[in-house]
Amino acid sequence: MRNRVVFIVAIIAVVGASAAFAGTTLQNLQTAYNGESNAHAKYVAYAAKAQDEGYAGVASLFRAAAKAEEIHAANHAVVIKKLGATPKMTIATPPVKTTKENIQDAIKGETYERDTMYPEFLKVARADKNNAAVRTFNYALTAEGEHAKLYMNAAANQESMKQAATMYVCTVCGYTTTKLDFEKCPGCLNPKDKYVAVS
Repeated sequence: MRNRVVFIVAIIAVVGASAAFAGTTLQNLQTAYNGESNAHAKYVAYAAKAQDEGYAGVASLFRAAAKAEEIHAANHAVVIKKLGATPKMTIATPPVKTTKENIQDAIKGETYERDTMYPEFLKVARADKNNAAVRTFNYALTAEGEHAKLYMNAAANQESMKQAATMYVCTVCGYTTTKLDFEKCPGCLNPKDKYVAVS
């Protein structure tokens, strides 16, 4: 009997956590806006640490990702305002560790957004038929997937990333790349002249 009660309580906890995670479209936009704003601040701090430790290439990547997160936050803010609300954020001071640890933290954050957060937010936005929210979530999801790949590459090649590198960030959707070898952005299909260089 006791095991059954524990099992039922565990199920309720899981269902409750899932329900709490999947908020309304507006709540999800606010969560994403706050998260992207904090990711921007964190990556700026991580870039400074990478620069101090002599990994200028990793610093370039963090700066480019910070720019992308800033774009995602701005896109989310536009939709929040369309829904008649005010974008809200609380910036926490990020704990900055070694560059190696910071890269791992970035991988964890980006894969969570790619695999869990944005897919869940998209389900709710699609159910609500909120096309503007679907668009901004999709832009972020695509970019975060690319960020995860770039960070995983950095984790595998950190010691060779001591020279500054030029990265390119789409000013429309935040897609981030090492080279502009395409005519249209993979994230939003806008022309590649919408990209800015970040080093």
